[in-house]
Amino acid sequence: MDARKAAERHLEAWQAGDPEAVAATAASYSDPDSGGELSGAALAAHAADTLARFQRPRFLVDEVVGDGEAVTLWWTLQADHRAPYLGMPAVGGSVGVQGSDLVTLGPDGPRVRRRFDRLAVAEALGYSARFVPAADAETGGVRQFGVSARVPSGRTEPPGVLTLTWLEVRDDAEAADVDLLSVEVVKSLRASKGFLGLATFDVGDRKFTVTAFDRPESVRAVHARPHQRSMRRFFKGGLCTRVLTSVWIPSDIREYARCPDCDTVLRVGPDAACGCGWIPGDASLL
Repeated sequence: MDARKAAERHLEAWQAGDPEAVAATAASYSDPDSGGELSGAALAAHAADTLARFQRPRFLVDEVVGDGEAVTLWWTLQADHRAPYLGMPAVGGSVGVQGSDLVTLGPDGPRVRRRFDRLAVAEALGYSARFVPAADAETGGVRQFGVSARVPSGRTEPPGVLTLTWLEVRDDAEAADVDLLSVEVVKSLRASKGFLGLATFDVGDRKFTVTAFDRPESVRAVHARPHQRSMRRFFKGGLCTRVLTSVWIPSDIREYARCPDCDTVLRVGPDAACGCGWIPGDASLL
């Protein structure tokens, strides 16, 4: 068997969704997610995980370079995203990405080195990349980094109450599961009359949420059905390892704005106005 035929058989095994066939058609295999070269049962397990995330893979071979002992297949892949990948929850979409398989024939059989751009996969799923260090080496890892999001309501009155929650997750897969539940909770909060805004941020293995309401009585909105479903997942379904919930009453809220014309700093309020005539507009807290 020449390298081209071996490469085609390996690609056919992926397209058939058969992890055992993938392992049988490569003496060794590596890709950006494999953590190194794999073979045998380890390769079959990796293929099964990949095919669970990206189902019904459809490969279109764009170009074939080489023959005999070595060949490179340049391909375009379309697949259905059905399980979390790199912390991105599966929402039923599809992904299209280009990549290549370099296949060489060794004494033990075909050796496959697959290459594709994981950033391109993220972008195809509607995500934009933001690079942050896992921890600050100068503080001995005490200061950690993450990502954040904001959900404004358009209302600008000062909040009468804030809630703070955080959840500790085990891994990226559980983090993606929590994100999907959070989408439903946010939808229910936005429908609440007392909701003023929400901010989320992920740091290390914790996922934080700060929510602003107009008055303490409005906090009852968080007990809507999506929130109850999330709490049941923690208490009875094994979701997350630790959870904190809390309610905070602000004792003092101050907002300042800088005049874009004369650089004067003003405390924002009903009668705030700069000497040059500029009036700061309202802004929501979150």
